[in-house]
Amino acid sequence: QVQLVESGGGLVQAGGSLRLSCASSGRAFSTSTMGWFRQAPGKEREIVAAICRNGERTYYSPSVTGRFTISRDNAKTSVYLQMSSLTPGNTTVYFCATRPASSSIIVTSNNAYLSWGQGTKVTVSS
Repeated sequence: QVQLVESGGGLVQAGGSLRLSCASSGRAFSTSTMGWFRQAPGKEREIVAAICRNGERTYYSPSVTGRFTISRDNAKTSVYLQMSSLTPGNTTVYFCATRPASSSIIVTSNNAYLSWGQGTKVTVSS
């Protein structure tokens, strides 16, 4: 069982930045697609960004393209989400997730991800 632990959430003013981190305990990290998801109360969990196993391909939700950057360090079995130009609309809980991958194709459906972290709360004040 892969364990994922997110950190880096907190309170930030609109226009500010935060960097989320997710540490994985999985030995298969370098062969896994990693994703960041968000879930607002009463809504379905949705993808924010994802990165393929070797980092060559990334995916971003249209709402964060140009403001967020996902990256990974396979040596540290960690994935990161650099968030900039934050708005109150970005306030929610962010989850890290992983799925085994045999290629660099990125899957964006949350149902395809097998292991999840506990989430880290991001609050953006106006």
